[in-house]
Amino acid sequence: MFYFLWGIGLVLMAQTTTGDEDAANLEWPQWRGPDGTGYVADRNLPTEWSQSENIRWKTRIPGRGHSTPVVIGRLVILTSAIPVGEKLPPRMSGRPGEHDNLPIDSKQQFVVVALDNASGEVVWKTVVHEQVPIEAGHVTASLASASPVSDGELIFASFGSHGLYCLDMDGKVVWNRQFGQMHSKHGHGEGASPVLYGDKLIVNWDHEEQSFITALNKSTGDTIWRCERNEETSWSTPVIASWAGQTQLIVAGTQRVRSYDLSTGEDIWECGGMSSNIVATPVYANGIVVVGSSYEKRVMLAIALDGARGDITDTDKVLWSRIRGTPYVPSMLLADDGVYFLAHYQNILTRVNLNTGAESPGAMRLGELGSIYASPVGAGDYIYVTDLEGTTMVLSKGAEPRQIAINRLNENVNASLAFGVDDIFIRGVQHLYCIGR
Repeated sequence: MFYFLWGIGLVLMAQTTTGDEDAANLEWPQWRGPDGTGYVADRNLPTEWSQSENIRWKTRIPGRGHSTPVVIGRLVILTSAIPVGEKLPPRMSGRPGEHDNLPIDSKQQFVVVALDNASGEVVWKTVVHEQVPIEAGHVTASLASASPVSDGELIFASFGSHGLYCLDMDGKVVWNRQFGQMHSKHGHGEGASPVLYGDKLIVNWDHEEQSFITALNKSTGDTIWRCERNEETSWSTPVIASWAGQTQLIVAGTQRVRSYDLSTGEDIWECGGMSSNIVATPVYANGIVVVGSSYEKRVMLAIALDGARGDITDTDKVLWSRIRGTPYVPSMLLADDGVYFLAHYQNILTRVNLNTGAESPGAMRLGELGSIYASPVGAGDYIYVTDLEGTTMVLSKGAEPRQIAINRLNENVNASLAFGVDDIFIRGVQHLYCIGR
């Protein structure tokens, strides 16, 4: 089922957050890392830890949130929703098909928190909004599931129906936008993260009523362009792809995967064939974007951007496809020419070649892991896969991944891991952990 996703965080772009190759101190500026692939080549990170080994610090985080932290210089930034005030008579949202949802039983404070990455001490905490939510989301969800994004000067945090906020690096709110109430499928919650590229902040608003995508001026929050979308609820964050002198904004949806001109919002190409309930965010490199889904059907497509225009469904612009073992909750990881993904949210990992779709070595069962909501990440020579129980398997990167280590924390983990210069940040349901040698 698709409700487990809100901690996965959901992804952003295919270049540095600012679009500036010289951007400094942006160690992990978005939930899928500097390149939006989940992978960084130039880090030498720990491969072994436990509750008593290689824990530099752990800090309790109040409230509930499945967003992945971002790491900007000395700051680690994350979001949370904290229940406040007296308990209210519990009620449900009343959405069509609602099931297995959390009750709405309290007012919530929506907060952005910055911690010192050396000590774990809270540097600042900003309450950006307070209200009783209209939807509380699925039992596996949170009201703070979209990951923040930063260019090192401004921080952008989305709480969906509860607002989009721009803060400076001292935690002061610079501007905010309210887009109204999102009506998610079955009332299961919201999860797509904002996307930052150059001077534009992108918000994807796919839900059960009129969906849209919009580009805002990052400094002011003013609308640059807005396009309505014929889409139902999704939880997938767009990806940015620069190819042949054009910057494309690519969004995976139930009806279509669509590409927009980032400058104008005009359609470039579209491709059908996905399932409903899109969660996994695409990955992009070298003129190829890969999308995947797994709900009522399983599908994965690799699309060539070169010359793609109009409706490219079932054309030679679809380089390869597959219908087994495809991702649902965790997003894909792209490292070198390998696309790594998990079947649905199970402990079965597959690696395929980006250009051909060929498997190498084939599906691998990660036997010591259980259900997985966090997206796999990679650094240097290693791949990290973390399950819901807080166990992380470290594997070698390459055509024949092999297990290097198993690391256990006594805390559930929904959020994807984030990397610093030489440390790893793991957000559990209660604490933020800093792993270092």
